[in-house]
Amino acid sequence: MKYNYLGSTGLLVSELCFGTMTFGSQGIWKVLAGVQQGEVNSLVKTVADSGINFFDTANIYSLGESETLLGNAIKSLGLNRNELVIATKVRGNMGEGPNEQGLSRYHIFYSVEDSLKRLQISHIDILYVHGVDARTPVEETMRALNDLVLSGKVRYIAVCNWPAWMVMKAQGIAEKNGWNKFIGLQYFYSLAGRDIEREVVPMAEDQKLDIMPWSPLAGGFLSGKYTRENEAAEGRRANFDFPPVNKEKTYDIIDVISEIAGRHNATTAQVALAWVRMQKGITSTIIGAKTEKQLQDNLKSVNITLSEEELNRIDEVSALVKEYPQWMVERQAYGR
Repeated sequence: MKYNYLGSTGLLVSELCFGTMTFGSQGIWKVLAGVQQGEVNSLVKTVADSGINFFDTANIYSLGESETLLGNAIKSLGLNRNELVIATKVRGNMGEGPNEQGLSRYHIFYSVEDSLKRLQISHIDILYVHGVDARTPVEETMRALNDLVLSGKVRYIAVCNWPAWMVMKAQGIAEKNGWNKFIGLQYFYSLAGRDIEREVVPMAEDQKLDIMPWSPLAGGFLSGKYTRENEAAEGRRANFDFPPVNKEKTYDIIDVISEIAGRHNATTAQVALAWVRMQKGITSTIIGAKTEKQLQDNLKSVNITLSEEELNRIDEVSALVKEYPQWMVERQAYGR
């Protein structure tokens, strides 16, 4: 397992991050989850033994149960807390009360306290804001996050699912006030969903913000189970068709990466993960699993290095259609 520096920090994280959305059985994400404590302990042990030091969860995953199960596993396995990087998130609806969601100072502070208790830790290494809260001023959110870092309860702050302009606004506010800034980004990125290449990736490169892709297999669509001949395959997509993808285009992508997988004596999923890992600005790719078999398959993706010819073939079949102003920017860049 290789380790990369996270953004402009001195923090080293493994090139794969283990996501725990499959842990637990409550709330809106229960159709994707179902893994209970015994299986959680087994998966976490395999992850730690592989050299992964980066764990990703969220308060909203199974309404806190994912955090609880992860915390229990770390404790029961006797893992060294000082060797782990634990990330969680805040934003989602955690109850029926009027203030049990969002990015207000009120909600952020009590959500962090609850996450610390569930995870059984004294601090969160990386706290992500999990999405946009249009009702709370960005200034209020950034001040609250800065104060949490100063309190020692959070080490670093990061952002998930915000548009690029809003990230820049937040960074500017933090810069102006001398507050802690976001150090990384967590966004949907896969061969079936390269949308962040339009605005988020260039912004990340300019601001030295590293990217941690979620759902690099596009909700299982790139796992190898789905083909034109087997469109209704069992699995995550059969029960919860998310995130949205252009399926016809993705079938074309699957045809290409399946052929390349054969060359490497690998699976389609491993090639899809290898492609994400090799893209510009990617620091740690988030993988998830319900079973030991799935986990072992995903772990082997780090052993695959795609050739330039293979990368070009994959890029050709999966590239985004150029939109304005992108095509105009490229056209006018001639001679500069």
